[in-house]
Amino acid sequence: MATKNQPTWHRYTFIALIVAGLAFISTILFLITKGLLVLNMFTGATVDTLNRGTLISLGVTILGLALYVILEPEKIRRAITGRQAKYGSNLFVTSIAFLGILVVVNTLVFQNPKNWDVTQDKSNTLAAETIKALETLPSPVVATGFYSSASPDNAAELLEKFKAASNGKFSYKFVNPDTDPLSAREAGITGDGKILLEMGDQKEIASYASETELAKALIKLINPTARAVYFLTGHGEVSLDSGETSLATAKQTLESKNYTVNTLNLLAENKIPEDALAIIIAGPQKQISSEEAKLLKAYVDAGGSLLVMEDPLLATKFGDAPDPLANYLTKDWGITLDNDIIIDLNSQQPLNAISASAGDHPINANLSANYIVIMPQARSITMATAPEGIVQTPLLFTSQNSWGEINFTNAEGTQVSFDEGDLPGPLVMAAAGENPTTKGRVVVFGNSLFATDQAFDAYGNGNIFVNSVDWAAEQDNLINITPNTPTTRTFLPPSQIQLLIILLVSILLIPGLVIFAGISSWLARRRQG
Repeated sequence: MATKNQPTWHRYTFIALIVAGLAFISTILFLITKGLLVLNMFTGATVDTLNRGTLISLGVTILGLALYVILEPEKIRRAITGRQAKYGSNLFVTSIAFLGILVVVNTLVFQNPKNWDVTQDKSNTLAAETIKALETLPSPVVATGFYSSASPDNAAELLEKFKAASNGKFSYKFVNPDTDPLSAREAGITGDGKILLEMGDQKEIASYASETELAKALIKLINPTARAVYFLTGHGEVSLDSGETSLATAKQTLESKNYTVNTLNLLAENKIPEDALAIIIAGPQKQISSEEAKLLKAYVDAGGSLLVMEDPLLATKFGDAPDPLANYLTKDWGITLDNDIIIDLNSQQPLNAISASAGDHPINANLSANYIVIMPQARSITMATAPEGIVQTPLLFTSQNSWGEINFTNAEGTQVSFDEGDLPGPLVMAAAGENPTTKGRVVVFGNSLFATDQAFDAYGNGNIFVNSVDWAAEQDNLINITPNTPTTRTFLPPSQIQLLIILLVSILLIPGLVIFAGISSWLARRRQG
C-alpha cells in the first residue's frame, strides 16, 4: 500500500545506483590502467589523464550513492538495521580486510623485489665477476638499449638481472633508433641491438646484449683508460675531416666510444707511438714504403694490431710497383689482397659487393642476415694455409653468384661476364688473423669506401668497422666470464605399467574418492535428520 502511495519518480531512483555502479567500475579500470602504465605495459595515456579520470569517476560514484540515499532514506534505514545487513556487514568487513592484506603484501613485494634462482645449474644467476663489478660501481649507471625491429625481451631480462644485483645503482631503458635517430646519433650508436652505458660523463657501448659484453663495458666505466688509435697518413689515405670522401663519421663514432683518434705520418716520424692500440690504414693511393712496412711488422710482432683497408689497384695509383704491406700480409699472415675487382650479380649494382654470409668471429658477433655489409668497388682476399702460430678467420663472403674480375677493362664495360682466369665466388671480402703467442692482430678489408661517410650507416657497414677496431685494439678480452654449463635433461617416457597406474589413479581413484566423500556426507546428514 505504501508503495502505491509513493510518487512516480520513486520508480526511477534505481538509476542513481546504476550510475554509481558504472562509475565505480570506471574507477577500478582507471586504477588498473594506471598500474599498467607504471609497469610500462601500457603507453596510451598519461598519468595526469588517468588521475583526472579516476577522480571524476570516483566523484560520480559518491554523488550517485548520495543521491540514492537522499531519495530513498527508508530503504537505506531498513538495509542498515535488518538481519541481512548484519551478515552483510560481517562479509563486507572480512572482504575489506582480505583486500587490504593483498594490497599491503603486493606493495611490499613491488617495492622490495627479490629474485630466487631455483634452477639446478644456476642459469639465471650472474657470474661472480659481473656481480663484483656491479657491487663496486662508484656512481649510478644508466643503460639505454637501442632496439628497433629486434625484440628487446632477452635484453630486458638480462638488464633486469643487472639491476637486481646492483643495489639500486643500475637502471635501464629502451630507445627505438628508427623513431629517435637523433638520440642514436648523439650516442654514437651504429646498428641495432647495442646498449649504451652512462655513468656521469663516462660512456661505454656494449655491442650486443650479453653478460660478458655488459660486464666489459662496466669495467671500462669503472676503470677509464686512454685508448688511442692512429690513422696512417702520407699515402693519399681517406681523410678524417669532413669532405666529399671522408671518414669523419667513423672518427666521430670511435670518439663516442672513448677512443682517442690520431693521425700518424710514419714517413715523417719514423716510429709508432707507444700508446697505439691499433694502426688503421684506410684507402692508401700509394704504396706503403718498405721502411714503413718493417716498422709496422715490428709493431705487430710486439703485440700491436693493424686494420688494413686497401681498394682495388684500379682505384689507386699503385701502378705495377710492389706493395710491401700486401707482401707482408701474404708472407706473415697468409692473407693476400687479390688483384681483381668483385662483380656481384646479387647486387643491383654489380660493382657493389654484398656480404652473403659471415664467419664465426667476435667481429661478426652482432651482425646478422638483416645487416649485410656493402662494399663499393672491392677487391677479394685469398687465404692460403695459415703460417705456423697464426689463426686465420674469413669474416665476410660474397654469394656464389659473384666473381673476381681480373680484366679491369671488362669491368668498366656495361656487359661483364665470368671469363677464364677470373676468381669464382663465393669470395672472401674481409679476413682477420691473430698470433696467440705475440698477441699481434690484423684485420684486412679489400675496400675502404664502406667505412666512408656516404656508406657508414648502410646496414652493417658501421658495425663491422667499429667491431674491427674494437677487436684490433683488444677491447674484447677485458674479462673472461665462465659460462654456466646447462644441465642436460632427458625425458624418459613411462612404461606400460606406469601408464596404466596413472590412468587408473586419474580416472578411477581420484573421482571415486570425491564421489565416496559426497555419498558419505549425504548419508551422515540423513542420519542426523
